[in-house]
Amino acid sequence: MERLKSHSDFVAVLKRRRKVSRHDFIVHYAMRDDAKAHGVVTPGARRMGLAVSKAVGNAVTRNSVKRRFRVLASRYEHALPEGIDVVLRAKPSAANASFQSLEEQMATGFEMVASKLARD
Repeated sequence: MERLKSHSDFVAVLKRRRKVSRHDFIVHYAMRDDAKAHGVVTPGARRMGLAVSKAVGNAVTRNSVKRRFRVLASRYEHALPEGIDVVLRAKPSAANASFQSLEEQMATGFEMVASKLARD
């Protein structure tokens, strides 16, 4: 999965207000419609950004949460359609959640995003 890097990319995803809420994180998502036209990103690439605030914990805790999210997102990215931008926003409870719990939530969260997009 490619990374969302610029602030404008994050804002574009968050402004669309499409989200799936899980116990320990929220998945904000948006389909890119102009990425292919501008040639900014490889066609069909899935992009992900992480938002882990200080409410989650100190720097060590936040980085641990980010590492877990990156691993889990790469495991379940196949469930998402191509050309999607995703921002995973951690809730404070994510710091104390087990890896197995986060894995189950990530799998169901990404499936819920895919099913919502299929209905549209």
